Amino acid sequence: MTHLLGFHHVALIASNYERSKRFYTEILGLSVLAEHFRPERQSYKLDLVLPDGGQIELFSFPHPPARPNRPEACGLRHLAFAVADLHTARAHLLAHDVQVEAIRIDPHTQRRFAFFFDPDGLPLELYEV
Repeated sequence: MTHLLGFHHVALIASNYERSKRFYTEILGLSVLAEHFRPERQSYKLDLVLPDGGQIELFSFPHPPARPNRPEACGLRHLAFAVADLHTARAHLLAHDVQVEAIRIDPHTQRRFAFFFDPDGLPLELYEV
């Protein structure tokens, strides 16, 4: 399909809305576009934006089912964030008590990357561009 222009957003479901909201806004630094509470679903929807315009929709639902075991469960494997300086980004996360794996090098691209996890254990990646 040649009509695709890129990604608009990725949707995530949090088990603890306030904890995940703090993680994505205060630690990762995403900006809030909009926040809505949907009483009929007892659910929040938080629209977040990255500097390049990419968006994350953060949802809350009462008692969401657990994610299948990782690392090789079928479905979304991880979400990668582009960073200019991997060491600085990794140090920022570590300073906020976020556990970050050791830096690795992609054998195909020779780019450096490191994995970390959101409050619900969703695998996230810092990818140096």
